Parts: sequence; structure tokens; C-alpha cells
Amino acid sequence: MDHKAGFVNILGNPNVGKSTIMNALVGEKLSIVTSKAQTTRHRIIGIVNGNNFQIIYSDTPGILKPGYKLQEAMMSFVNMALKDADIFLYVTDVTEKPLAENIFTEKIKSSGIPIILVINKIDLSNQDDLGRLVEAWSNIFPGSPVISLSAAYGFNMNVLLETILAKLPDNPPWFPKDQLTDKYERFFASEILREKILLNYKKEVPYSVEAEIESFHEEKDIIRIRALIHVERDSQKGIIIGHRGQTLKKVGTEARLGMEDFFGKKVFLELFVKVSKEWREKPMMLKRFGYRQR
Repeated sequence: MDHKAGFVNILGNPNVGKSTIMNALVGEKLSIVTSKAQTTRHRIIGIVNGNNFQIIYSDTPGILKPGYKLQEAMMSFVNMALKDADIFLYVTDVTEKPLAENIFTEKIKSSGIPIILVINKIDLSNQDDLGRLVEAWSNIFPGSPVISLSAAYGFNMNVLLETILAKLPDNPPWFPKDQLTDKYERFFASEILREKILLNYKKEVPYSVEAEIESFHEEKDIIRIRALIHVERDSQKGIIIGHRGQTLKKVGTEARLGMEDFFGKKVFLELFVKVSKEWREKPMMLKRFGYRQR
């Protein structure tokens, strides 16, 4: 039987909806989603299988100019995705102005790898403005299909899938047909916790936080998880905990419910807050949290 398989790497600037697109394509919430830029810090793989195809989607952090070592590590995931793709999904949205001069778009265009340009959030635009955007992006990526869609509302996602399948190379499956992702359960537990932190705190605090799963014990009817929330300063620890611990309790409840929904099992979650000064600049800590610079 003929079989197609390939790596479809999702690239784009922060906050254009890459993770929402990934989750919609995979049919599972593998990447956390918030309205804040830099929500995605890791490269996350989601695998979709059919009888005669396997699509390995790869969600990546938003493209940015690194300001500290954590962001350098995040960009290393983007650089890895530039090297092993069979198809690029370059994602923009209706609020982003097309820029012909861009180091990453030039790298993508010069790679020789097929590109699909995705314009997301079309529910926020109108037909005339969208038409101008499609024309502008078509000039930047000549010969590449431009798909306009709304991942949040599922509009035109079927068109995107059909376009991907048409460009997928002939290959045997790279992963077992029943595998959904390359990440472990601990990773998703930490990401669910970090998502709730992003949603509950403002300003710079969420960007100074890392969630670490110290222990993950799965029993017959319950998963017992002990998690550390790392912050950079003593003042941030106080903000995370909140008055009489109420904010931390709220985050813990939301994270526990999110984990129970994801794992399909009861979760007992213990949360602790630790000051790990300047962890975003320390290579050993970044490595401990799964950020490996290359």
C-alpha cells in the first residue's frame, strides 16, 4: 500500500495562533494556549495517523530576538524546525503586516522545502482586507498556497489538511501508528500548570515562572503530582502565593481540573513555590527544565 509521512513544522511570529492550529489539526490539546506572547516555550510534536498517511506536526515558539538565555534556547527549537521539515506551515494572522524582508522567511524560502502560508483569525477581518492580505503574502511566497482560516472556529481547517496531504512525501510511518506525541506525561502536567499561571497573573510575573514536576505517581484510580513553581525573585513568590495563599489555591484548583481532563483520571496536586534566582540565565537550570541550546 502507498503510504505518505512527513514532518510539518509550524513557524511564525508570537501570538498568531500556531498552537491553536496545531491542536485543531491534531484533535487534542497538546500545546497550551493563552492570549500572551511566548506562551509556547518548547517544540511540541503531535502525530496524526490515517490508513495511508502519518503527519508529524511540530509546534514551535514564536520567532523573536532573544533577550536572555531562555529565549535563546526557545529559538534553538525554531532553528531545529528549520532543518528537519518536509513541509513548512508559516502562520500569520489578519493583524500582522506582511514583511518581505525577514531573516526567517528568507531562510524558509531558500530551503527548497514546500511552504503553505496560513492566514489565521479571519473572523476578525473582512473580505476586502483579507483579499489584500492574501495578495501581499502571495507576492512574498510566490507559488505557495495561501490558506485563510480561523482555527478557533474550525473554519477552513479541512482545506488546510487537504493541502498538507497533497504535499506530504511518500514515506513509511516514522512513529508507531498509535503514538500521539513525543512528550511524556510529566511534560503535559507542567505545561497545564504553566498555562494556569499565564492566565492568572499579569505583567512580567508569568514570564519569570517555570513549572517543574518533582514527582508523578500514577495509581489505579488517581495520579499524585508534586510540582514546584520556580520564580526569580522573593517579591514574585509573594505574588504567586497571594493573600493568605488564595491565588495559589485558585491556580492549583484550575491546574488540577485541567490535568484531570487531560489524563482522564483523578489528580491529587501539591504545589510549592521556590525562588530560583535568575534561572532564565543559567544553562544548568535551563537544561534541567528541558531547554537544550544547540
